[in-house]
Amino acid sequence: MKVHHLKPPPGAHRAKTRKGRGEAAGKGKTAGRGTKGTGARGTVPAGFEGGQMPLQRRLPKLPGFTPRNRVEYQTVNVAKLADAFADGDTVTPDALRARGLVRRGKAPVKVLGNGDLGKRLTVNAHAFSASAKAKIEADGGAVEVMDRRGA
Repeated sequence: MKVHHLKPPPGAHRAKTRKGRGEAAGKGKTAGRGTKGTGARGTVPAGFEGGQMPLQRRLPKLPGFTPRNRVEYQTVNVAKLADAFADGDTVTPDALRARGLVRRGKAPVKVLGNGDLGKRLTVNAHAFSASAKAKIEADGGAVEVMDRRGA
């Protein structure tokens, strides 16, 4: 057997329907286009909805874009740290999860500066706002930035 001897099995290929070749051919008269209207007469532009306001014009134009590698932080404020931890404690993302200050999961934790601290804490987190860092260090505490990949 050679390549030029190969052929498809019987019935695998059907001849294409020749439209508009008379009623006896089965696709005569309107040739499958229905009766009257733009679709029967000419080409209809892609996205044309029969005069209804098209989808691309109904949707609002939104400004800007969403970055693909955006990092979504779980946030906790300095005031919450003051309520949940004693003086001299070390604050880690796991300790925050254990006390219910951030949700469970592997999302990185960011400390924000809302409220007063008033305690000496060593805070380990993935990110800090400038005001949070200043408040922690002003109260004699330490700030340690963790690597995000080790969340």
